Amino acid sequence: MDMKFKEVSFHKNEILFGHDSTPFITAVEYDGNDGVEIFFRTKLTSDELSLGLTHEEDEVTSKKETFKPFILLEHTQYMDGWKGTYEAKSLTGDSYYKYLTFLNNWADLQHLLKHLKKTTGATPASLGAPFYYLNDPVHQCLLLSGQTLFKGMSFDDLVRLQLDIETYCAKGYEFPNPHREEDRITVISLSDSRGWEYTICGREFDEKEMLEIMIEQINLKDPDVIEGHNIFNFDLTYIETRAKRHKVPLAIGRNKQILKSHPSRLNIAERTISYRKFEAYGRHIVDTYLLAQMYDVTARSLESYGLKSVAKHFNVASPDRTYIEPEKINWYYDNKPDELLKYALDDVRETKAISEILSQSFYYQTQIFPYSFQNVIIRGNATKIDSLFIREYIHSNHSIPQTPQTKEYSGGYTDMFYQGVVNNILYCDVQSLYPSIILTFKYYPKEDVINIFHSLLEALKDFRLKAKEMVGVAKTKAEKMYFDALQSTFKILINSFYGYLGFAYGHFSDFDEADKVTSKGRRIIKSMVKWLEDNNCKVIEIDTDGIYFVPPDNIKKEKEEEKLVNELSDALPAGINLELAGRYKAMFSYKIKNYVLLDYDDKMIIKGSGLRSRGLEFFQRKFMEEMFYLLLKGKRKKVEDLLGKYTEELMNHKWDKKMFIKTETLQESLTTYSEKVKKKKRSAAAAYELAIKSARNYQPGDQISYYVIGNSSKVRVFDNCKLASQWDRKEPDENIEYYKKKLMSLYEKFKPFL
Repeated sequence: MDMKFKEVSFHKNEILFGHDSTPFITAVEYDGNDGVEIFFRTKLTSDELSLGLTHEEDEVTSKKETFKPFILLEHTQYMDGWKGTYEAKSLTGDSYYKYLTFLNNWADLQHLLKHLKKTTGATPASLGAPFYYLNDPVHQCLLLSGQTLFKGMSFDDLVRLQLDIETYCAKGYEFPNPHREEDRITVISLSDSRGWEYTICGREFDEKEMLEIMIEQINLKDPDVIEGHNIFNFDLTYIETRAKRHKVPLAIGRNKQILKSHPSRLNIAERTISYRKFEAYGRHIVDTYLLAQMYDVTARSLESYGLKSVAKHFNVASPDRTYIEPEKINWYYDNKPDELLKYALDDVRETKAISEILSQSFYYQTQIFPYSFQNVIIRGNATKIDSLFIREYIHSNHSIPQTPQTKEYSGGYTDMFYQGVVNNILYCDVQSLYPSIILTFKYYPKEDVINIFHSLLEALKDFRLKAKEMVGVAKTKAEKMYFDALQSTFKILINSFYGYLGFAYGHFSDFDEADKVTSKGRRIIKSMVKWLEDNNCKVIEIDTDGIYFVPPDNIKKEKEEEKLVNELSDALPAGINLELAGRYKAMFSYKIKNYVLLDYDDKMIIKGSGLRSRGLEFFQRKFMEEMFYLLLKGKRKKVEDLLGKYTEELMNHKWDKKMFIKTETLQESLTTYSEKVKKKKRSAAAAYELAIKSARNYQPGDQISYYVIGNSSKVRVFDNCKLASQWDRKEPDENIEYYKKKLMSLYEKFKPFL
């Protein structure tokens, strides 16, 4: 790899990467008192490698440094009456927070916060609070030092360990629960990024021994990162509960520190996800289940977030991969344990491959932002950008503004001009529309008096162009992957700068400037629509920064299409550049931001929650996909045949239960649910009613799979349902009329387009 290009062009930008270039830092941990421990992975030299040493003999070292936490104050008068010691540093400039105040240790900072809340009546989250602090000591340490993790390292230098467990499930339950005695761990599978693989089987060891062996192996391999798919809400949660049962300390942190956990929440697009956050001292924990959901915010292409589905989507599932239905895990453990071990190893192999695809962008962000790798993943982009401003302003000894009063501002322009199926579609996209507008028209936040916003955005834009160039000239696959991950990282950050302008918790956000950006964006997109219509193009849909349209009949070849888009680009203001971002054989335009595309390889892309709702049963999603394909292929008349096929299969019980079962997670206890229903504070629900009828000890977090029974299409589902495990292929009793009505409703919904 061209390390010279990598180091000189990128990491020398100290505003972006921090002012301390210390290499090989893999983790920073607060020691609980007045210091931090910094871990390094020392890479072998070329001479050492030539002597036959391998990278498996890289040495992990650490050193301890004193750490004094800080708080920002509007004035030192707020320290009056506090009995502790502190050091207040006056900052230059006229922004609100003029004093950087250091405390002896984290405990003193917490005591000071209580004092400030009492004397000012404000909390750190209060608008206009005369104090501001960051509640993560590692974040504070990195921000003050100017250090970031992983400098001088490539993604392959990280030692990443994958973890997966299989468990028993007590008879009569749908899903295992770690609190039930018989629901023991049956297999623990481990692998790492250096090719090592290991399985621990419950047929050979009791559960306590399995946990002790797992701990021993993790410490022997000494990974920088522990990865798993749904590792937070399943694997580690399960392991933690079973370890408590056996009184096994989970000493899997560095220095054999005990694993810690606490409830947490994460926002991914419109969803708030509750999960148990685990932290291993000196290591990072990465959940590929969360990474898949973050990826799908923009891609909207994942059928499911389950491991097997995600692996198939990214084409990393081995052709000879072992598959076992979840309800048959018990049987395989009892009768074919070797097959279960193969299945478990395939799980960690796929987790490793998925992480290589989805976590690299966050890895490179960790070289930029003053956070741990684990926290870079879960922090919002605007929050991370705010940390760059605070880091640079503190480094420049400059005062920092308070967060502004929130204002409403206008959004982007989306519209639909045609509903139905059209052929020969082009998609033109303004390259980084909002960042380009910001730079071209100089819409910068007024509070940024030392001009960090402009400097960072320009640097990221230049770096992305350089990284994209390097993708094209890279000589090896590793180089290509590195520069592609880098340009993708820069693209994400570039596009986040507009969002930062309208970020309610940003110290340098500016809602007036955000409004100027969106207003200018709408005018530019509307001018593009007019140009296309004036040049005999048929505009189909506008999606904020891009347009789907049909070119004139006389334009047939790709070069002619590219010329048309280049001519449109030339008509835009200087600094606003357009590119031909997609060519499609056909498009079904349904509603704004809800459409289906068919590319020239006959691959279908479905966009929009209205067409990809995960609230639908599987047969509905499958029917829709096949129907859309026929529509886009010009075979509308065959949709009725498709409907007949589905109806016939349903009527004759030819479907497996996976076609119609629903799975729901219990969010509250059965007692709480029953009380709410009794007081009419919520409606009755099938999953809870089934759990109550089972007379088993279901807990919040348990999942219930069920199906609807009966003979009428009009049934109260919570009164007419059974557990999925009760369905018998030999005597099927699913409610044909109920599911038939759902199928017909779906057909009628799209019938106008047939």
